[in-house]
Amino acid sequence: MLLMALLPAAAAADVKPSPMFNDHMVLQRDLPVPVWGSAAAGETVTVSLAGQSKAATADSLGKWLIKLDPMKAGGPYVLSVQGANKVEFKNVLVGEVWVGSGQSNMAGGMWGYTKNDPVLAKLAAATYPKLRLKKGGSAPWQEANPKNSPGFSALLFSFGARLQEELDVPVGLMAGAVGGTPSGNWLSQEAFNADAACQEVVRKATAKYSPEHARKGYEQALARWEKETAAAKQKGETRLPWKPQPPVKPGTCTRGTIGCHYETFIRPLIPYAIRGVLWDQGESGTAIDSVDQFTLMGALIRGWRKDWGQGDFPVIYVQKPSGGGCAWDPADPMTCQSDKFTPLPARLPELRDGGNRENYIRIMQYPMTGMATSSDLGPGVHPVNKSGYGARAARVALGMVYGKSVEIYGPCYQSHEIEGNKIRVKFTHVGQGLSARHGDKLQGFIIAGEDKKFCWADAVIEGDTVVVSSPAVNKPAAARYAWAGSCPWANLFNKDGLPALTFRTDAW
Repeated sequence: MLLMALLPAAAAADVKPSPMFNDHMVLQRDLPVPVWGSAAAGETVTVSLAGQSKAATADSLGKWLIKLDPMKAGGPYVLSVQGANKVEFKNVLVGEVWVGSGQSNMAGGMWGYTKNDPVLAKLAAATYPKLRLKKGGSAPWQEANPKNSPGFSALLFSFGARLQEELDVPVGLMAGAVGGTPSGNWLSQEAFNADAACQEVVRKATAKYSPEHARKGYEQALARWEKETAAAKQKGETRLPWKPQPPVKPGTCTRGTIGCHYETFIRPLIPYAIRGVLWDQGESGTAIDSVDQFTLMGALIRGWRKDWGQGDFPVIYVQKPSGGGCAWDPADPMTCQSDKFTPLPARLPELRDGGNRENYIRIMQYPMTGMATSSDLGPGVHPVNKSGYGARAARVALGMVYGKSVEIYGPCYQSHEIEGNKIRVKFTHVGQGLSARHGDKLQGFIIAGEDKKFCWADAVIEGDTVVVSSPAVNKPAAARYAWAGSCPWANLFNKDGLPALTFRTDAW
């Protein structure tokens, strides 16, 4: 049924492989390789590559699919598709294939970032014989060279170039991303409807939903907007307040439709064999009323994997919000755009801001899902150092997917114990050891008793743990770290140079 939707009806006797297959493509190594297309009904189609040949008969609608046996990395080869006519694709490589998707930070081309990213500029100016690029299902595969690379995703290219260098095998990159898009546009309607977690969130929200209350709230918000807009115009301001949107029922997509970009950019790629997905999206949220990003990303990941039929392939995503923290080495090209380390502010930051960062960290709970830590890479809605972001994502892939001996995260909260007037926090991913960077004083921790009143805490590293306390809290109940939207004062790292992740010990 999938192939019927993907391909147009074939002209009589014409064998037509899917547009996914072109000269210069990369096929996934070590996995069965689906090759599909259209032909005359009942026609025998033979696919040959690297010494193997397999045949299939087109069904009554002229659709056919053949799965080649897994192959080792290599090439270049010629892929031959033979029926009443013969189609050949040349300069075909076998290696690693990754899909890049999301919004503007994935869609943004290299040409837009090379001015402020010398490493990226060098990548864009080079030729990579074993790196191949594809922008969407209908676009042709291209070799990575100074003519083709500048228009390709800066993040995905940086990721792929690092993988190709480290693995020394061909790498194919397929990009499908649209700026400003919410995650609700990137999973199918079927996946959303079938996801128990999403439907439970919608059910609970619907039970509390009052159309009359929602209408009154909207009218009040609209009145405030009209007043504020009029005042802004009178002052000559050009940046006007956002107009509130009319209320909708829980589970309704407020921007586009559920799955609109999935159907356009992702569905056409299936079932092309891939290693995994690199995802960069989050600034635009879900756009599905009442459904949060953590819950929806679970449905998206499960839905993509189900449709692809390859099992739990790896999904690596970029942490949001971007930046906000200091770096181990501000002179490193990867982290040179990081926030500058600062002393602790006198007042605690807004506690609610830390929850935004935590929600994206929680996505790591889904199987075979990894996060490219971004707190030390550079801030902004569109961080300029795309080469750093790509290299960090590649580091996660090398450790998580390819089994390389490299630490992929900074210290991650594992557990805690209350020891009298102190809290001892234990971490995973300590790497070569915990370290307080930029001075001997460890900072960025807050502590509270049962009254839930937090204050800055004293923190001391003891082996693979951190002991947290405060003279103002005799009976501690909870501790948090880097609990803010921006936290350049938080300075816990491992000696591998990676920053500790935001965490809390409580569920308040």
